[in-house]
Amino acid sequence: MKPEKKAVSLNGSKQTTTSNKRKANRIIYGIVSLIIVLLLIVCWRGYQYFDQSLKPLNPNSQKIIEVKIPIGSSSKQIGSILEQKNIIKSSFVFDYYVKKHNFTNFKAGYYELKPSMTLKTIAKKLQKGGASESIKSGKVLVREGVTADQIGDVVQTKTKYSKKKFLKLLNNQQFLKRLAKQYPQLLSSAVNAKHVRYKLEGYLYPATYMLGKNENLRDLIEKMVAKTNQVLSPYYSEISKKNWTVQKTLTLASLVEREGVTNDDRYRIAGVFENRLNKKMMIQSDISVLYALGKHKKNVTYKDLKVNSPYNLYRHYGVGPGPFNNPSLDSVKAVLYPKDLAQDYLYFIADLKTGKVYFSKTYAEHQVLVKKLAKDNN
Repeated sequence: MKPEKKAVSLNGSKQTTTSNKRKANRIIYGIVSLIIVLLLIVCWRGYQYFDQSLKPLNPNSQKIIEVKIPIGSSSKQIGSILEQKNIIKSSFVFDYYVKKHNFTNFKAGYYELKPSMTLKTIAKKLQKGGASESIKSGKVLVREGVTADQIGDVVQTKTKYSKKKFLKLLNNQQFLKRLAKQYPQLLSSAVNAKHVRYKLEGYLYPATYMLGKNENLRDLIEKMVAKTNQVLSPYYSEISKKNWTVQKTLTLASLVEREGVTNDDRYRIAGVFENRLNKKMMIQSDISVLYALGKHKKNVTYKDLKVNSPYNLYRHYGVGPGPFNNPSLDSVKAVLYPKDLAQDYLYFIADLKTGKVYFSKTYAEHQVLVKKLAKDNN
């Protein structure tokens, strides 16, 4: 007998193939849909990132960051520097932004920037140009008539040291003893002074000082003291002739420094102060009151005159416990060689409009001038 042939169903095979195709299509559609969704997410995220990168990194930040832009830097390189310094969010966006808005000719130098700045503000600053030296260059400028407190601000800005540490060193006993041993003529009266705010106030001579990389804060202060000693050395004998101490000389000089405008005024004001001291009168300087208050004010009130401080020369006789600032050599010379002692001037007042200083011998004459100038300035 011949074997029977089995029947083959073509419809079943077609159904299987169609089913597989549908499954494959669903997978493809799923993958494509996923890719599209992912692309949309990436694009949205990219847009958000780009949009955020156009805005300040931290709108509320007041932190100042120093940035050095080397010569020949491209906008892309500048963007990388700014991003590394945490001033902007994206160097890529910065590069795009400055090119789109035609910001060119960026200049090399040192810049003080904040994370709260806009890209536009940063770009404009870069066009104007930066400083030729670093903020922390170690270059400390002591101006004539500034206080130790003000010098501390400069030290904190221009060096790696804090103002607090600088001021603390001015009263460091061990440091003072070493300096006094090195400069005995200069510092013996300063070391022994009582009730002073800062022992080295007045001994930080006005000049420009450089703090090298291998130098510390003590080195910087010692340079200032050494400069004071150098400048005053020719006048030590004159100070002795007057039977004064260096402390008294610098204290009077610090008052003259701030009271006078011109050198001639300073010499005459020094004469007024010496005449008042000789007559056992209070000096009554507004500069002393401001130092006692520890404030910088345009006008001194009657309430201010009552401040309880050994520095207040409206309440205490003499010159005070110590210098009120760091005076110039011109002011030192003024108190050593004052003018008009024979004129017996005891009062002076300055015209706030013209700066001219008027001198008088009696309180009555002084009051006439006070009323006249008050009327003229109203």
